[in-house]
Amino acid sequence: MEHEDLLRKLKSGDKSAFNELVILYGNKVLNTCYRFLLDKEDAEDISQEVFIEVFQSIKTFRSDSKLSTWIYRIAVTKSLDEIKKRNRKKRIISLGKMLHLDDIADWIAGGPMPDKPIQEKEKMDEIMKALNTLPDNQRVAFTLSKLEGYTNAEIADMMNNTVEAVESLLSRAKKKVSAELQSILKNN
Repeated sequence: MEHEDLLRKLKSGDKSAFNELVILYGNKVLNTCYRFLLDKEDAEDISQEVFIEVFQSIKTFRSDSKLSTWIYRIAVTKSLDEIKKRNRKKRIISLGKMLHLDDIADWIAGGPMPDKPIQEKEKMDEIMKALNTLPDNQRVAFTLSKLEGYTNAEIADMMNNTVEAVESLLSRAKKKVSAELQSILKNN
């Protein structure tokens, strides 16, 4: 089904079109939520909330952006709301598992994401502390770029921002995380 046809059917309340939408975007929304929440059950709950919001708000969708961008923006917003509700206790824990300390500098500089897990819990905790020092907007941009692999233009659409603003957020996030991690490495 073409996206325009799908959108038209969604706006008319067609439940089979909504089911198709969930099939098309369900896994990506779930993965996006998981990257922020780091808990499978919470990510599943928030993903359901995202699609409820989409179902309830589809008639007001103005097509200013792509449907997928609008859906992912809702997913990011709802994920961040959930994080705030938990008083920021759970943060990007799985990120540390995906990194190997030797590869951090290259990864932050824009290199490929390492695939070796961190074995030492203390070092992983320190890495999480470094990432948790980022302001929300930098953490969102950093996560969408480094974990989800979105382009700066896509991130700008999702964050309702300009590409230049996203580039600035990423640059500041990389500098801050790099400085924190260098400090951690010196202390170890």
